[in-house]
Amino acid sequence: MDLTDVSLALLSAVLHAGWNAAVKASRSPAHVMTAQMVLGAVLVVPALFFSGLPNLASFGWIAASTVMNVLTVSALLRAYELGGFGLVYPVVRSLAVLMVVPLAALVTGERLATAGLLGVLVISLALVVLAWDAARGKGITRAAMGWTAAAGVGTAAYIMCDAQGVRLSGSPWAYGFVVSITNAAAMAWRQRRVGPPWAQVTAHWAFALPIALAAMGSYLMILWVWSHAPIAPAAALRDTSAIFAVLIAVFWLKEPFTRTRIAAVLLAAAAIPLLRFG
Repeated sequence: MDLTDVSLALLSAVLHAGWNAAVKASRSPAHVMTAQMVLGAVLVVPALFFSGLPNLASFGWIAASTVMNVLTVSALLRAYELGGFGLVYPVVRSLAVLMVVPLAALVTGERLATAGLLGVLVISLALVVLAWDAARGKGITRAAMGWTAAAGVGTAAYIMCDAQGVRLSGSPWAYGFVVSITNAAAMAWRQRRVGPPWAQVTAHWAFALPIALAAMGSYLMILWVWSHAPIAPAAALRDTSAIFAVLIAVFWLKEPFTRTRIAAVLLAAAAIPLLRFG
C-alpha cells in the first residue's frame, strides 16, 4: 500500500466513525439510517451520467453486497439497541478485520507478509481493548452478543463482495454509485412497515444530509483503495474508525480519555506503519 492508499483508508475511517456516531446519537437511528441512504442514492443518480454503469461482471457482486449490507445494518441497529455504540462498534469492526484475512486468502489468494499480518492483529487487539473498556461493569446479554456477532460476520461478507466487485467493475465510482442506489432501495423496502421512505427523508433530511455526504465519501474512498490495493490491510486501516470514534467522543463530547483508551489509540497508531510496509 502506498502513502495515498493509507491516507485515503484512514480518511475513510474518520468519516465512517463520524457518520455512524451521528446515526447512533439521533433520536431515531433506523429512520435516520434510511433517510441518509435514500438521500445518498438521490445525490449519485446524476453522477451515473458521467461515470456510466459498471461492467456486467460486477453485478452479481453488487447484488450480494446489497443483501449483506441490509442484513448487516439490520443486525447492527438491533445490536446498538441492546449493547450500546461504545461496545458494539469496536467489536463488529474487530470481528470483520479478523475474518477478512482468511476470506481474502481463500477467495483471492491474497497472502499478507508477516508485518502486514501483525498490523491486522494489532488493530484487532486495539478494537478489542476498546470494547473491553466499554463493557467493564456492564452486563452484556446473549442477545446483544449474538446481534453484534451477526453484524461482524455481515460486515466481513460485504467487504469481500465490494472488494471483488469493484475490481471487476471497470470504475470504482460507477460501482459505488450503483451500490448506493441498490442499498437505498433495499433499506427502504426493509423499513416499509414504518412508512414510505420519502416520509422518513422529509422528517430527517436536515440531519441526514451531511451524514449521507460523509457516508458516500467514506465508501468511495475505500472502494478506490480496494480496486487495486490488498484487501485485508486496507480493511484493517478503515476499521480504525472505532479509534476515531473514541477520539470524537473525547474531544467533541468531552468523554474521559482513560488509560485503556490511550492504550488502544497507541496500538492502532503502531499498526499503521506495519500495514504500510507489510
